[in-house]
Amino acid sequence: MKANLALVVLAIAATAISATASAQQLEPGLWEVSSKMTSASGELEKATAQMQKDLAAMPPEQRKMMEDMMAKQGMKMGAGGPGEMIARTCITAEMIERNEIPAQQGKCKTTAKPRSGNTTKMSFVCTDPPSSGEGEFTVVGPQAYSSKMVVRTTAQGKPETMNMDSSGKWLGADCGSSKPMASPASR
Repeated sequence: MKANLALVVLAIAATAISATASAQQLEPGLWEVSSKMTSASGELEKATAQMQKDLAAMPPEQRKMMEDMMAKQGMKMGAGGPGEMIARTCITAEMIERNEIPAQQGKCKTTAKPRSGNTTKMSFVCTDPPSSGEGEFTVVGPQAYSSKMVVRTTAQGKPETMNMDSSGKWLGADCGSSKPMASPASR
């Protein structure tokens, strides 16, 4: 259960990050995305709390190794509280110029609707992990955005609905060691 929900969470977090890259008003560079997820059944919260508890119970060397592994992927769990995930990603000027949505984790197809004002609505369907949903992204300015998503999936043979509220903030023009997500064209 924990592994399946974790895969869905990571795929959806990547979808949220990548869908905002197409907004032409955003600054290129390093972005930090904070996402808070809740589930109708409460299973996601239980799985997240257990992962955080397991991480805290690890010997210091093992915990550091896990945290370093997550950091290499630009991820940090629970930094802002239970159920919160923080990710960093690089969005290049070329990606923004091409109005390109980078590839998500997993096998997903994202459909963005025409932008209305500063808000873009989108829907997605993923085959790996199996999930679908819709959301909307609001560009607050060139260095910030917010989003809301609803995700439907199956966990242990039972339907599950998750809600995810995210916010993104631009950290700077230099991406440092963070690499841009691969675009569909570069696969």
